[in-house]
Amino acid sequence: MKKTVTTLADGRELIYYDSRDDVVREAVDPRPLTPVVSRSEIRYDELTGDAVAVASHRQARTYQPPADACPLCPGRDGRESEIPDASYEVAVFENRFPSLSGGLGRCEVVCFTDDHTASFADLTEEQARLVLDAWTDRTAELSALPGVRQVYCFENRGQEIGVTLPHSHGQIYAFPYVTPRTAQMRRRLDEHRAETGRNLFDDVVARERADGERVVLETEHWIAFVPYAAHWPYEVHLYPKRRVPDLLALDEAARTEFAQVYLELLRRFDRLFGPGEPPTPYIAAWHQAPFTDARREDFGLHLELFTVRRASGKLKFLAGTESGMGAFMNDVRPEDAARRIREVATA
Repeated sequence: MKKTVTTLADGRELIYYDSRDDVVREAVDPRPLTPVVSRSEIRYDELTGDAVAVASHRQARTYQPPADACPLCPGRDGRESEIPDASYEVAVFENRFPSLSGGLGRCEVVCFTDDHTASFADLTEEQARLVLDAWTDRTAELSALPGVRQVYCFENRGQEIGVTLPHSHGQIYAFPYVTPRTAQMRRRLDEHRAETGRNLFDDVVARERADGERVVLETEHWIAFVPYAAHWPYEVHLYPKRRVPDLLALDEAARTEFAQVYLELLRRFDRLFGPGEPPTPYIAAWHQAPFTDARREDFGLHLELFTVRRASGKLKFLAGTESGMGAFMNDVRPEDAARRIREVATA
C-alpha cells in the first residue's frame, strides 16, 4: 500500500491510498475555499453522564447533490471535488462539516471507490482489503492525536439511514470521550469477569459457535452471527476468532480473509428482500477498544452490521419505547433472521 498525504485548498488534510507503489498523486485543489470555521462543543447530560456533540454549523452541509456535482467523485473534466485527482482507489479527507473539531476530536470521510454508482459490495477483494488497510492506518494516526480516546470507523448506506451523499463512502470519528455504547460494553466486560473469571467477548463467540443456530458464516479466522438479543430485524456481528482489541492488532491471515467474508455478508444483505427491491440500507460499525483503557486488551474488536428495513417495503422506525427509553423490541426472531441470511447465499 502506498500512502500520499496532501492538503485541500482550505488546508484540510487529504490522503490517497493506492495498491501500487508507482502511483503519483500531484493534483492540486483549484477551488477558492476559505478555511473551515466550525463551532463544535461537547456538553454532558447531567442525568446520564452522556457526552453530546453540538455542531450547529453542520446545517449547511451538502445534501443530495446531482450526480454531476457529487463532491466525492474524482476531480476530472473540470469537476469541483473534495478529491482533485482524475482517479483514485481509496481516499480519506477531513470532513468539511465536522461534528467534532477544534481540538475536540476529528471527523474524516473515507471514499471506498471513485465509481459513483458502485457500493461497497461491488468492490473486489483487493479493493476491500485496501479499505481495511486505510481504516487501520487512520486508526493508528487518529489514536495518537492529543485528547482522542476512541476511534470509530463506520459506513451509513442509503437515504433511509440519512445519507446525504449517495457516492459510496464511510466516516471515521476520533472521539475525545468514550461513547455510551462502548462504555456499556466495558461495564459488562468487568461485571462478567467478576462473576465468572472469564472474558465476555470470548464467551459470546464460544456460545454462538456451540449453538450454531444464529451463525451466518464461519471461516478459518472469522465468524459472523446474529446476536442472541439482536436490537434490529436483521443484524449481524462479525468477529475475528482470535480476540484482538482493535484493527491494528489483526494478523495478516485475518486481514487477508476479511475482504472475502465481509463482501459476502454485504451481498447477502442486498439479497435479503428479494429481486426488484432497492439496495438494502445499512449501518456497518467497527467497535474498537478505547485507546486510554488500562485493560484494553480484554476488549473484543468486532463489526456490527444492521439494517432498518424489517420487510419488503417496510422500515423499522424507533418507537417511543426505543427512542424514549432505549428499550428495544425486535420484530424478527434472531434465529429466523439468521436462517434467512443463510438462505439468500444460494438465491
